[in-house]
Amino acid sequence: MAVKQTAGRDALGTFAPEFAHLNDDILFGEVWSREQQLSLRDRSLVTVVSLMSQGLVDSSFQYHLSTAKKNGITKEEMAEILTHAAFYAGWPKAWAAFRMAKDVYSEEESASDAKSAHEKSMLFPIGEPNNAFAQYFIGQSYLAPVSTNQVGIFNVTFEPKCRNNWHLHHAEKGGGQILICVAGRGYYQEWGKAPQELYAGDVVNIPPEVKHWHGAAPDSWFSHLAVEVPGENCSNEWLEPVSDEEYAALT
Repeated sequence: MAVKQTAGRDALGTFAPEFAHLNDDILFGEVWSREQQLSLRDRSLVTVVSLMSQGLVDSSFQYHLSTAKKNGITKEEMAEILTHAAFYAGWPKAWAAFRMAKDVYSEEESASDAKSAHEKSMLFPIGEPNNAFAQYFIGQSYLAPVSTNQVGIFNVTFEPKCRNNWHLHHAEKGGGQILICVAGRGYYQEWGKAPQELYAGDVVNIPPEVKHWHGAAPDSWFSHLAVEVPGENCSNEWLEPVSDEEYAALT
């Protein structure tokens, strides 16, 4: 997977365009993207240790810690990596690195606590990561089948800021979808209309052929039961994502 970076152009594009090009297109666009030699996880490990050994625990170190977490290095692994490197790079450098790593990885703990609290607040399980439809969501969603007989009913959970793309439910007869909100706070919006804020107990009836999206509020987990209304020749059509600008306008 190619790594896309724009930090160089964002910060230095007009002042040092060649440096920005080397940073964005060569370092990240080519070197970081050579996964056949080293995985992104391995490159994150090497980079974090290299920066720590030089005592460079600045914003770039914080960025690479966050990237390491994103690339699959767990909190426990990062603690062991920094502990091991301390014997070679120096104890004071490790202390400084640990302070920043603790802040970066504490966000993960807070998110985990919020997810657990959300799950305890409803009757239905959160289920598994909704990987099969991940390409149609911004952020992480989860899916738990409630019923697959007679009528399909699924508990869909969105982490904060997560939302699905604009989409349509097609049907020659019948069809559409019903959302039954069960926990948290979220949004539903139809094309050309104002968004509707949703809370547990709210019900949304979505007719076929209506362009819409739904998802969580920026500061809340959100779950709803998605009920598939029976119909003839039913299908879903996924459209463009809900942009950050569109989403930010909600609040």
